[in-house]
Amino acid sequence: MSDILAVAIEAARTAGRFIKKKSGNFGKVHSKGDRNLVTDIDRQAERIILKKISARFPGHAILAEESGKNKRQSEYRWIVDPIDGTHNYIRGINVYGVSLGLMRGDDFVLGVIYMPHDDELYTAEKWQGAYKNGKRMKVSGKKDLKGCSFSFDSSIRYKPRVMLPVLGEACRKAFNVRMTGSSVRALSYIAEGKLDFSIEFYDKPWDFAGGVCLIEEAGGKITALDGARVGIENVGYIASNGKVHAQVSRIVNKYL
Repeated sequence: MSDILAVAIEAARTAGRFIKKKSGNFGKVHSKGDRNLVTDIDRQAERIILKKISARFPGHAILAEESGKNKRQSEYRWIVDPIDGTHNYIRGINVYGVSLGLMRGDDFVLGVIYMPHDDELYTAEKWQGAYKNGKRMKVSGKKDLKGCSFSFDSSIRYKPRVMLPVLGEACRKAFNVRMTGSSVRALSYIAEGKLDFSIEFYDKPWDFAGGVCLIEEAGGKITALDGARVGIENVGYIASNGKVHAQVSRIVNKYL
């Protein structure tokens, strides 16, 4: 294990344990816009993560959901979401997790997702494989949509004229659909073969950054909605086991 992965794991585990301990006692809930909520625990957990990263890698740039960008110039950039699935967390639904992604230049080179409720640690480094609690993972072998289970964006209210037709066609062609309300849950499930693809229209980089390297190192594929390379400027994505990616992409782009 590299030093940089060890720091990421320590940061994710420490923040995750704090989040779990505070479950049901999360202080004030604040609104960030149209049905977009944040708790005091989100902000405190983010500070835990940033402190650990900055102590070990003071020159690295950071993009964090709650505190935004720092001003450091570096070839390395951390992308941090202290609680992905905050709305689940607020309602006592135990589908939430910590997401840490690291980019070197334009490449995602590391990903850590920690699901504290079930103590599930997902890790990946570029060219080193993807792991759940130390055991190597692979995406599913599904090649036909009719056998696929998939995850879909729960924020349909933002663009129903596009999203509902996409959901409808995907449902007709696939086996079944899940809405987890958490990208880290959907992406980790794809990486370990429990889901076969996911379509998200409005997720920001901090929502998916921890899963990019995870998906790719498990043998899958993740792109922007239009099929372009996924990056820090993207909003939304298609993630899959790779084998059905083109089929899913055709459905999405028919309605974009």
